[in-house]
This record gives sequence, C-alpha cells and structure tokens, in this order.
Amino acid sequence: MTKPVAKIGRAVLTVCAAAAVLGQVGTASALSVDADDITAVRMERKRANSDGKLPLPGTPDLKRLDERRAEQRVVTDAPIVIRVFKAESEMEVWTGDENGRYSLFATYPICYWSGTLGPKLKEGDKQAPEGFYTVTMEQSFHTGTRWPRSLNIGYPNPFDQVNLRSGSHILIHGGCASIGCFAMTNAVALEVHKLATDALEAGQPNIPVHVFPFRMTEGNLAKYDSPRWNGFWRNLKEGNDLFERTGRPPRVSVCGTRYGFAAASRLEGYNPGPIQVCQETAQVIADLSNINKKVAEQPTLQPQTAEIKTASLAGPAAYLGGPAAAAMIINKLGENFEQQVAPETQRAGVSATLTRPLPCSLALPSCRRYASLREQLAHKATLKLEEPEREKVRSSKKKKTAKKKTSKRRYSESRGEVREYRETRSEYRHAGDDRQWREFKSSRYE
Repeated sequence: MTKPVAKIGRAVLTVCAAAAVLGQVGTASALSVDADDITAVRMERKRANSDGKLPLPGTPDLKRLDERRAEQRVVTDAPIVIRVFKAESEMEVWTGDENGRYSLFATYPICYWSGTLGPKLKEGDKQAPEGFYTVTMEQSFHTGTRWPRSLNIGYPNPFDQVNLRSGSHILIHGGCASIGCFAMTNAVALEVHKLATDALEAGQPNIPVHVFPFRMTEGNLAKYDSPRWNGFWRNLKEGNDLFERTGRPPRVSVCGTRYGFAAASRLEGYNPGPIQVCQETAQVIADLSNINKKVAEQPTLQPQTAEIKTASLAGPAAYLGGPAAAAMIINKLGENFEQQVAPETQRAGVSATLTRPLPCSLALPSCRRYASLREQLAHKATLKLEEPEREKVRSSKKKKTAKKKTSKRRYSESRGEVREYRETRSEYRHAGDDRQWREFKSSRYE
C-alpha cells in the first residue's frame, strides 16, 4: 500500500487487521442460531407462491397504488427510503415530504431470502447482506435477462470492501427464489420497482436501502446474541436509531472499519447522497481493489491455537498500523516465526506493492490467496513490460512469412505460363496444323 495508509489511526487499523485475518479463520460464514421460526416463515411463503396462493398475508392492495398514494397524501415524485428486516422477512418503503422527513408508506412481506442472520462475507456463500446501501438510476434496471425490472442495492459498498467482503449483483427482484438476493412475489417486486423509478426519474439521486438483521430493539439484540456480530449490529443500530429519531435518512460514511452517521439537514433528507468515505479508507480500498475479487477458495486448515492466531496478526498490524501496533500484538514466538515471501531482486518497472515481502502469515488461507493473486498481477505487469520485445520478434516472423508468400506467388505465375503454353499447344494439335504450331513455338520462346 502507499504511504498515506500508514497514517491511519493505529487503533482503527489494528482492528482492521484483526478483522481481515481472523474473519477468514471462522468455520461458519454467518451466524448459526436456532432460527427455525425464521426458516419456517420463508418456506411457507415459498410454498404459497408455488401453489398460487397470492397475495401473501400482509401484502397491501397492489391494484390500488394510486388510491393509496392519494389517501396518504404522497405525491408520485416523492423520494423514498427502503428498509429491510431479515428476521421478520419484511420490507418497508418510506416516502418523504417537502421538509425531507419520511413516513411509512407500505410494508411488504419478503417472499424469500437465503442464508441466515449475519452479513454477506464472500461471493457464493448464498448469504443476504446487511448494511447501508444506495440505488441509483443505473442500478434500477438489471442488465441480466432474468430480472430486468429489479433494484441492484450496490453490494459491496465501501464498508464491505474495506472489510474484505466480496460478491456482486444483490437484487430486490421477483420470483420468490433467491441465493443471496431479496426475492418478492412478482406483483410486489413490480410495485417496489415503480416507486423507486418514479423517485429516481423525478430527480432523487440515491435511494437509501437499509438492511438490518432484525428490528433493531434491545430485546432482539439479546434474543439473537452473537459474540461475532454484536459489535457490527450495534453499529447498524446507531443508523437505525438516528433515522427513527429524526425521520430523515442519516448521512452515512465509512472510516476505518465502522459506519459513521450524522443527522441530515432538510435538503439532505430530500436528496440523500451516496455513502461518504474518508481519504485514508479510500486509499485502503484502492490498494485492495486488485486483490479482493472472486478469489478461489483454498482448502480449510486445521484450527490454529490461540497463540499462533495472535502471532499471525503481527504482520498485518505492522503493515497497516506501524511498528507500535505490531509490538502490542506480537507474542513470545518472535518476529521471524512466519515465512515472508519476496523476490530476490525487484523486477524493473513492477510496482513495489507487488514485490515487497508479504504482510501476513502464509499459514492463513487469506494470505495465500493474496500471495497467489499478487503474483498473477506481477506476472501480467512483467508481460506488459516485455511486450515491445515480443512485438519485434513477431514483426520479424511476419517479414519472413511475407517473403515466402511472394516466392510462392512468383512460382504460381510461372506455372500459369506453362499451363497457357500447354493449352495453346493442345489447341493447335487438335487442329492438326504442325506448321502453325512451330511458328507459335519459335515466336514465343526464341
């Protein structure tokens, strides 16, 4: 990474290092809780959709959208906010007024979402995400053929990226079937899409989409207690509470590995902006962008001891937070207990980021994936630098090939003269005039 990264607060980036490393050690991709009631509701709704028993219980009268708008004094170009609650399988649409304050317009049952409580961590884990997202006009029409009228919520957002989470194309769509998206019935999906596109076409630049594991009450935090995600959920609760207290979507930012929230003004409430990222975190995301894309999973290692896990943090801590942070984490095993791989000589023209010693332990799957992808990037950079030499070789080969083609063409032309000679000779022989044949022969080849 570049020098500005080293200026990030040591305490924040030490947490970042711990999250990046230990987040890959766990054996489960999301919270494992006794959620039979949550699963039962999802499966019941999925069966009802398959059997045609629609609309689902709790669905508004979708045929009366204009009348419902008039009854609640909601104009067609009103800005909206979407809120999702996974445990309750509910989606709310809130509409704003001229003062930038929002009120609940409708609550829709989510027909199906996959995974369990907890955020999405990686591509292919079939987990629905949690966090704060935004939908723009470009994201309101999916480029795929299956769900053209769907909303792409914008996962991964900057918070997900700095926490090394991967994935793409998390949608709000119809069909009541999903492996990571939020699937509604077709009729509900069309109404939500219409409300969103009406707001976007009227000038709303970003539609906030707040995705929570459950309704963020103290009772639910105690009910779904999880040491792994309690801190993350408490952070989400800050944004939820600010929205409910002010009636306006909060200004959301990402700095380090946490969300930040600030109360929105009237203008900001009416025209919510995108998620803001502080300069240091933006630099971290830029440096990670080439190593946090759809990386193949490595075989799972045997569980490490607490002593080795603690020592494995020394590399990332020194890389991100400086020597003081490393000294706080490193244990009695010493600084050189883990192998650091680097080329014997730096490749000319290749970025030092791709050739410096690894900032992590090769005992960790995440570090091996990082090393593998970094080597691929370095190889591509080397090939690019060597391209002029290869172009010279290709040019010389092209010249030799051109010479061969020229000689073949000349040979072909001479062969054509022979064919013409033979055809003419055959014509005269057929006529039986040897005298003319001899005159022709003498005139052409003497």
